[in-house]
This record gives sequence, structure tokens and C-alpha cells, in this order.
Amino acid sequence: MTTESGETQFVTFSLGEEVFAVPVTVVREILDHEDTFKIPHGPEYLLGLRDVRGQGVPVIDLRLKLGMSRTVKTPHTRILVMNVPLANRNLAIGLVADKVFEVVPFMRKDIEAAPDIGISWKSDYIHGVVRRDSGFVVIIDLTRLFSDDEKTFAIAPQQSMAS
Repeated sequence: MTTESGETQFVTFSLGEEVFAVPVTVVREILDHEDTFKIPHGPEYLLGLRDVRGQGVPVIDLRLKLGMSRTVKTPHTRILVMNVPLANRNLAIGLVADKVFEVVPFMRKDIEAAPDIGISWKSDYIHGVVRRDSGFVVIIDLTRLFSDDEKTFAIAPQQSMAS
């Protein structure tokens, strides 16, 4: 949600020592970490399915998706349940975070582009970076992060057994 002043609200969370953010508008709820129903032959970062209010939601280890080490569950580990806007639908997905902090406003003018390191690297999932006193916050573009995976998580509509 962007206000007239150019301010947008984000949910901040950590993966290790790094702080990330996603728009508050895509976050449905934040849950305690629980084990998931394992899905055979899924990508390594797909931990499995979790029942969220009667809906099977795929749970992703975001650390693995971003090329980091596997999440180690602690009392602070949470799952952010989100609706990620893709080309033709919303993808309900749970992202594992080491710790969820708060909802914070960022001014549009304070969001910088992903850093240029002089070589090509997979940074298209970075919407921007915000400087804070304690370091940087990386804003994740969930649509770009999961567009390549859209087919991975697509569940075909149930067909009638009578047909």
C-alpha cells in the first residue's frame, strides 16, 4: 500500500544476519513454524505443504531459494503466508523466515536499485535496497522470485470423477 506521500508499508524479517522485506499487502498472516507434509520429488527448497485455514499451502525455505544455507528451526522461526501476484493468478505460498520483526514504512525515494557489481548475477528478485542505521534491508520482488517456479507449484483444478 503506497500512500500519497510515497510511503509503502513492508514486513521486515531476517534470514541469518540479513534483513529482508516484502510489501505488507501480500502478507496474509504470520504463523509459528510447524513441520510440513513432505512432497516427493519437489525442489530442495520446497519443504512441503501446510494446512492454512483449510488450504494446502506450499512452504518454501527462502534461505535455500536464495542460495543460502538451510534454515535451522528456532523458537523465533516463522512462516509468512502470502499471496504472490503472478501473471494470471495469485500464488498462495508460505516463506520460512528466521525471525519476523515489524511492519515499517519506506519512502519510495529511499529505495535504491539492486547494487551493480560489474558482472551479471541473479539479482532480478531484488526490488530495491533501503539503508537503515543498522545496515541494509533488501526488498524482495516476490513475483520475479517465483515466476520461474509457477509451473512447479501449479496444482491442476480438480476434475470431476464423473466425466
